[in-house]
Amino acid sequence: MTSSAHHDHDVADQAEILDLDAEVLAEHTASITAWLPLDASPRRIVDLGCGTGAGTFALLSRFPGAHVTAVDSSDEHLRRLRDKAAEYGLAERVRTVRADLDSTWPELGEPGLVWASASLHHLIDPGRALRRVHDLLAPGGLFAVVELAGFPRFLPADAPENRPGLEERCHAASDRRHAGHLPHRGADWGSALTAAGFAVEGQRTITVDIGHSRSPAVGRYALSGLRRMRAAVADVLPAEDLAALDQLLDPESPRGILRRDDLAVRTERTAWAARRA
Repeated sequence: MTSSAHHDHDVADQAEILDLDAEVLAEHTASITAWLPLDASPRRIVDLGCGTGAGTFALLSRFPGAHVTAVDSSDEHLRRLRDKAAEYGLAERVRTVRADLDSTWPELGEPGLVWASASLHHLIDPGRALRRVHDLLAPGGLFAVVELAGFPRFLPADAPENRPGLEERCHAASDRRHAGHLPHRGADWGSALTAAGFAVEGQRTITVDIGHSRSPAVGRYALSGLRRMRAAVADVLPAEDLAALDQLLDPESPRGILRRDDLAVRTERTAWAARRA
């Protein structure tokens, strides 16, 4: 596979995971938008690091009079978002902007609400981005930051039967590999927001535990997520763990992910609501 083809494949895989994440966690995302301390519905919203649109469409649903500017560095993510907006009849309420938020910021107007979900930890200098958001917001505007406590877990701790604890070992290997690339994952965003001049008005942590029976997408989410994790850690896993992981990822195996009825999406999401004074 050429470098370009590998990049395209990786972006497509990431987009699929973002779409599945949006589907499975839709109820939790809606609960966060409902929790935001807003006296009036914002008319203009910016979604920073919008991905394929999970936050964008949750915000459009929550605030039916609003328009959202969706910002991302990926053309493919933005294309998918535009396609969904057209499918849902929302194209006139969405503007997409391709931008690298570690570089030159685009013109984003003066929004009453800025939303950043699972995006700030990807930035080289998130403190700079927080200060830019502070200056961007309308007076009294709100900044909502949402972060996951790492990638979700899907299997019980004693699974699979032939290699208990496999998923946790995969996560540990992945965390070690990504530590240098994502140093801001797990940051104290409350303190960072205060340092950037915001008044933090609320913080909320939601425990996510969505069983297979509650969403038919859980199995596909687990399969897609663990396939992506395999690509990241295959060269550092013991042979026995790799063999067990490949068995889980084999759609024809009787021990495969899609044949298990004990899957769940388990993680935590923390949201901060910060006001521009």
